[in-house]
Amino acid sequence: MVYTAEHLSLAMLEYLAHLDPDRLPTDLVLAQAEIPDDISRVQFRAEDLPLDWRTYPAPTTLKDLGSEFVKESKAAVMIVPSVLATVENNWLINPVHPDFQRIKIVRTEPFQYDTRLVRV
Repeated sequence: MVYTAEHLSLAMLEYLAHLDPDRLPTDLVLAQAEIPDDISRVQFRAEDLPLDWRTYPAPTTLKDLGSEFVKESKAAVMIVPSVLATVENNWLINPVHPDFQRIKIVRTEPFQYDTRLVRV
């Protein structure tokens, strides 16, 4: 599964939630993808997810949902609300789906977190 977000700021927040503030990576790369409108996708709303979907650590039911999505391969993209910013979405891409090859990386550039985001 390829984890992406619909906005750079959400991608930053999602990744930041898993970082050690004392050891920020220095080799990150921002990649912007173009997903054609006709690529198959399925979207989940918060009310479609298990009641405990926002708990930490994530419940295994969410992992199972993702595993089933990849295994069934009915769609190339699964759109799900972010646990951290519930009005925005993460786009999970199935790399074994035939449409995956149609998703193109259109831009890459080095990326570094501003240290103000991790001050203690």
